[in-house]
Amino acid sequence: MIKEFQFSFDELNINPEDLSEFLGFTDGVVPEPFPEIIQEALKDAPQFCEIKGGYKIFDSIEVNLKEDTFRIGNQTFLPSKIVTTHLKNSTYAAIFICTAGSEITNQAKELTNNGDTLLAYIFDVIGSVAVEKATDRIQNSLKNELQKSEHNISDRYSPGYCEWDVAEQQKLFRLMPHNFCGVALSKSSLMNPVKSLSGIIGIGTEMEQKGYQCHWCTDKNCMYGKIKKQKKA
Repeated sequence: MIKEFQFSFDELNINPEDLSEFLGFTDGVVPEPFPEIIQEALKDAPQFCEIKGGYKIFDSIEVNLKEDTFRIGNQTFLPSKIVTTHLKNSTYAAIFICTAGSEITNQAKELTNNGDTLLAYIFDVIGSVAVEKATDRIQNSLKNELQKSEHNISDRYSPGYCEWDVAEQQKLFRLMPHNFCGVALSKSSLMNPVKSLSGIIGIGTEMEQKGYQCHWCTDKNCMYGKIKKQKKA
């Protein structure tokens, strides 16, 4: 089963606090000149976002905990132990792709070329927040749909995070329709548009969302891990 979604920017309810968190301001204090620039960017952002995404459900997934692999269709994945451990009770799975579109990145590039690097950075962050929030909505829609059959879902996992090699994105895209939701993949496994997400969600009667266990992960550059550590501090 394939399901696709499209969202307006306003539907995602992105607010200054969302951007502040991504910018690293987690103590509630946002220094000048950020508040005014954030408000300016949020006002203009809707015209630069084309937010869409979706998922495809696969009726079989084979998880091998001894080898830390899982298999869907004709593709065998080699993620980290973090991923296979959280997918171990899956009986089937959903592959998702979501994007904020290319125009938000183009706008950030144009602002950079014009010397407005700070506003450009804010637009870049807006693109990241938009695709995260849109993927949240897609994931929640999947969860609500599956609850009718007494199934639940795992947290979502993406190549490039949780010690999962980004190159495995190639295998994910082979399982999806070509150019699904307008997202393409380069030979180096980077998505175009840049502000896009892809990954897997496990499905089963014994699945549950536990939240991301950042203490398991050794990735020092992960934005989500940094935010979580800042909140804890």
